[in-house]
Amino acid sequence: MEAPLELQIEKEFIQKSDRVKSVDFHPTQPWVLASLYSGTVCIWNYHSQTTEKSVKVTDSPVRTAKFVAREHWIVCGSDDKFIRVFDYNTMESVKEFEAHEDYIRSLAVHPTFPFVLTASDDKLIKLWDWEKNWECTQTFEGHSHYVMQSAFNPKDLNTFASASLDGTIQIWNMDSSAAKFTLDAHEKGINCIDYFITSDKVYLITGSDDFTVKVWDYETKTCVQILEGHTNNVTAVCFHPELGIIITASEDGTILIWNATTFRLQNTLSSGLGRVWSIGYKKGSNQVAFGCDNGTLIVKIGNSSGCDSVSC
Repeated sequence: MEAPLELQIEKEFIQKSDRVKSVDFHPTQPWVLASLYSGTVCIWNYHSQTTEKSVKVTDSPVRTAKFVAREHWIVCGSDDKFIRVFDYNTMESVKEFEAHEDYIRSLAVHPTFPFVLTASDDKLIKLWDWEKNWECTQTFEGHSHYVMQSAFNPKDLNTFASASLDGTIQIWNMDSSAAKFTLDAHEKGINCIDYFITSDKVYLITGSDDFTVKVWDYETKTCVQILEGHTNNVTAVCFHPELGIIITASEDGTILIWNATTFRLQNTLSSGLGRVWSIGYKKGSNQVAFGCDNGTLIVKIGNSSGCDSVSC
């Protein structure tokens, strides 16, 4: 059997700051967007190693922020229950509105439609259409505890998955307010979820307060692998399609990298910045960003053949 690819990990950019709750790469600019627990949103330029833009959004934690590059926007959600939209060229406000009755944990931007999904401690997920002046076009109800994250299915963009502290995963169609199906996935709350596609087969990855990561066969609705290695709550999971790896992060301060074919642990990286809260990767790139208690870390992941680029 072919030996697993040995990965070289190079710390490329470290930006100290208050606690970073989410990170997101711009698809073309050398920018990473960080939303801070202190209520500020920053764009850091990892080429010049400088702050590109910064805006004080609110006095509450901003737990989630995403680029919408096709509109030149940043969209963010915070503990004051508001969604706010900024033009990232001018940092002027485009829109703000109260979206939920409790903290907004995460948001997901649809890859093609003008849609944003928000997940909240009010146990609801909402779908917003910015071409209809940010009208809420669907409310998804079914979780019995905080909804921590949602993710669109890259193989079927009309469906998405959600993860909740009720210990379940739910799968939804955008045109129905009731879940298609529910999986009792973990003994404790689930903080994060991502889709994972290999050889045209669809999987889900979940990370939990039970310290484990589970891989689920989407079709058979069964757990095919449990990834054990973290010693505290798992806060973020990410499948990196170009590198063929699963990346997991935890309140234990470590980042674990797993082979997405064998599910073997390949690398362990200490953040050096305390607890790790979020992961972001840039498509077509080998750069991965992590939001941590004490700032943002960007690493380059390459193989041991000396080739440090995904495209080589």
